[in-house]
Amino acid sequence: MNDNKLNPQQNMKSVIQRIATGPELSKNISREEAKQTMLDILNGEIDPIQAAIFLIALRMKRETMDENLGVHDAIIDTTNTVNINTDRLINIADPYDGFSRNLPSSLFLLPVLSELGYPILSHGVLTVGPKYGCTHHLTLKELGYNPMNTQEEIAQRLENKGIGWAYADQAVFNPRLHGLMGLREKIIKRPVITTVEVLVKPIQSKNDAFFTGFVHKPYPPIYLELSRNAKFNSSSVIRGTEGGIIPSLRQTGKVHFYDSSSDNQIFEIRPEELDIVELSRAVDLPNNLKKKETTDKIETKVSALDVAKASAKQGIEALTGKNGAMKSCIHLGATIILQRMTGNNISECSREVLKVLDSGSAANRMKL
Repeated sequence: MNDNKLNPQQNMKSVIQRIATGPELSKNISREEAKQTMLDILNGEIDPIQAAIFLIALRMKRETMDENLGVHDAIIDTTNTVNINTDRLINIADPYDGFSRNLPSSLFLLPVLSELGYPILSHGVLTVGPKYGCTHHLTLKELGYNPMNTQEEIAQRLENKGIGWAYADQAVFNPRLHGLMGLREKIIKRPVITTVEVLVKPIQSKNDAFFTGFVHKPYPPIYLELSRNAKFNSSSVIRGTEGGIIPSLRQTGKVHFYDSSSDNQIFEIRPEELDIVELSRAVDLPNNLKKKETTDKIETKVSALDVAKASAKQGIEALTGKNGAMKSCIHLGATIILQRMTGNNISECSREVLKVLDSGSAANRMKL
């Protein structure tokens, strides 16, 4: 034990003095300091103004990998994890701030993959900035699902082969982190929390596979390193529309990944290889959605609830075999995940996914 350890206020003062001194003079902090500072914030030991300065200063000087890992360590330490008795678990994390430019489709991967025999978990929040878009939480509520299930209820769903999918909310598995939502809204800018919070294990199996999306090129190696830190057995980071896990329907998709037998690698997938031909990149927003007045360039211009209602309707239709962009998105996303889980030929995976979609069996799972 280190008797010279600084108390939370002394530590925060020291950290801010170093990271908040401008673009040329700011200094980086160690992984251990980043972890302890974030833990102090999560434990309510730090004044909210100082907590905001810490997060903004890291953002402005650009976080180092050690700083990302330190904050990540703190979030892992405060996340409640429940073990389940399954051989594997797919863990998907779309952007917690949701979707606003297209109808989100990734939620409907869950019943498709579970129908194929792969327990699968999505996690997120009801709403968060900077986008405040349509989330899995919001869409599930429209479908009559309780997004605030306990972790024990979630585990039961995942272990039940007749269901095999679930959603976990951050408010349930990490209430201390979720308690910072008000602070995050006030600081406006995207903090390091946004980068690392998706890489957690609310539920853990014998073999955990992680899937998330990205837009900006620097992120894949960061996410893969954080995946290793979270002890995922494999991880895939997909260049998807709005930062989600489903690529554009009109261009080559890139998947950065590692598994138990490989270092970081990349593979590409072309929608035309799966006989996907669509005019749109993703599922277009319905023309009848009302736009709202806002001067914010990032925040959603449409009602997230209206997007959720439209997504729920089209998603169920696609799960019963209706052709269109929604079905194509589910087809593409599920094929990528199935290929990564099995290592099988992409065409074979595509056929398996289409068989499920055209049979309507996944739609029955969505109603559970």
